[in-house]
Amino acid sequence: MTRQVYFVPAAETQVASVKKKTAVTTSWVSVDAKGQGTVLDVDKYAIMRRVQIHARDLRVLDPMLSYPSTVLGREKVIVLNLEHIKAIITAEEVLLRDPFDDNVIPIVAELKRRLPQEKNLTCQGLGEEEEEHIGLRNDVNTGEENEFPFEFRALEVALEAICSFLDARTRELETDTYPALDELTSKISSRNLDHVRKLKSAMTRLTNRVQKVRDELEQLLDDDDDMADLYLSRKLAGACSPVSVSGAPNWYPSSPTIGSKISRTSRASALTAEEDNDVEELEMLLEAYFMQIDNTLNKLTTLREYIDDTEDYINIQLDNHRNQLIQSSS
Repeated sequence: MTRQVYFVPAAETQVASVKKKTAVTTSWVSVDAKGQGTVLDVDKYAIMRRVQIHARDLRVLDPMLSYPSTVLGREKVIVLNLEHIKAIITAEEVLLRDPFDDNVIPIVAELKRRLPQEKNLTCQGLGEEEEEHIGLRNDVNTGEENEFPFEFRALEVALEAICSFLDARTRELETDTYPALDELTSKISSRNLDHVRKLKSAMTRLTNRVQKVRDELEQLLDDDDDMADLYLSRKLAGACSPVSVSGAPNWYPSSPTIGSKISRTSRASALTAEEDNDVEELEMLLEAYFMQIDNTLNKLTTLREYIDDTEDYINIQLDNHRNQLIQSSS
């Protein structure tokens, strides 16, 4: 018996090797500060390079992995994993995964509507533009610019969307469950019992989902450092400050106005230091949506209590019926 040997061309082996190394692409949509959206079909490495994020943080957004609801603050990004909302927020753009999902499409539209604003503070160069840069920052410090920073406007859209989504699912469940419980109370049957059992299972799953979002917001509110990590624009403004890391002004000694500039820079640095510890703005934002999701959880808790009371009533009725059968048979 002869043995046949086949030679595979080198070109084919190279193509196969390239295919193995090619990462799977995923659809994302990028929405910038002007409200303009761009659909991206890229792999995870392109996303990591684009926003300078670690693979372990990007893994949180993988729908194939069962990560709980998460709001992570990193050096230059905020990572959001809230049910179907899987997003990366920077100080300049929002990247939202699976933009063609039915639940994500309205969020993209809302981001395009609410992200644009007239004034955008960006990092400016040194020289003549330094005074203008400091002046803009002073306007922010004195309250002349009351708009939320870009990342908080994006975060608010996401929180509003997930809280409204979970509340809508809760109201739908209430609409189905209360009549089913009343029907079971009036007529105990296998069909009604099975219907209530399915509704109770759905309620348990929904309660767990709502609880995870609530716990994540509560954890953020309890830690000022975690909230401070979400101030991306503040960190960017600090990086753009004309004060160097060592604290010395970054101007040439020959400048004729060096004294006044040092004085203004010192005041700006002091204000920046105070800002770094001030999370009241974000705390108010998170508190509002924490109360909303907590209210949704209270609705589910009330529904669970109603189900438990109905089960107790049904068990009492069944026990009475069983006792009557025993007495009649004896």
